[in-house]
Amino acid sequence: MTTRPVHHTADNTGHELAAIAREITRRAGEIALAGRRSGALRDVTTKTTGTDMVTEFDRRGEELIVGELQRRRPHDAIVGEEGANHTGTSGITWFIDPIDGTTSFLYDLPTWCVSVGARDEHGPLAGAVYVPALDEMFWAVRGEGAYLGDARIRCNTDVDISRALCATGFSYGAAYRTVQMRRVAEFIDKIRDIRRSGAAAIDLCFVACGRVDAYFEENLHPWDLAAGELIAREAGALSGDYAGGPVRPAEVLVAVPSVFAPLSELLVAAAARHPHE
Repeated sequence: MTTRPVHHTADNTGHELAAIAREITRRAGEIALAGRRSGALRDVTTKTTGTDMVTEFDRRGEELIVGELQRRRPHDAIVGEEGANHTGTSGITWFIDPIDGTTSFLYDLPTWCVSVGARDEHGPLAGAVYVPALDEMFWAVRGEGAYLGDARIRCNTDVDISRALCATGFSYGAAYRTVQMRRVAEFIDKIRDIRRSGAAAIDLCFVACGRVDAYFEENLHPWDLAAGELIAREAGALSGDYAGGPVRPAEVLVAVPSVFAPLSELLVAAAARHPHE
């Protein structure tokens, strides 16, 4: 599992970045929610596969967030899901997901969010995940705990693997998704159940606030994790890859401490029985 020393900043940078992240995720989320509720979805296209959708609000949200970051933090680097790639000199890099859960957004399900996280040389420093349809703002600063609005949140404790409610996601590729389903079938009888929201950032925040006990997924991107993984860890969860090594977008396991090791064993065993071809 991942165990990191906590690097506190000597100034108030983390809190300043978290405040910016909260403000811009809310602004982008409210605009997207108003557009979705008005039925104004005119430009829906696909990216990697026919099930990997992108809408005009993904692009507009990223443009808004990038513009605000460049205005307020002109020396920071920015990386966005929809193509933003700006170099910086400050040592801070922002990772933007203007709509995580675009399929849910398209179908007017509530499980989509706006995620913005900032990293420095030591790793994730601050981030916010705003869920517009629920009007919930999750945020964290490294070493300062995790919050839902103004309330401090903590993950669940003393959960046995047999009672663990686990969240996951599946690949956009049909063949890859089939293998993932076979893996889950290997251990579904050894946990309480599976939930799938369709947004990695939301699943990570739900671990943080105790709505699920674990989350695992493969083939993510840095912007999927930049805010949510920090929020989960600041709420007391452990993170790593399936085997307990450092967390990486290709393989993510985040769980309450009592569930991490046994779920890691189940995932590794299932992957060995059902490898990707």
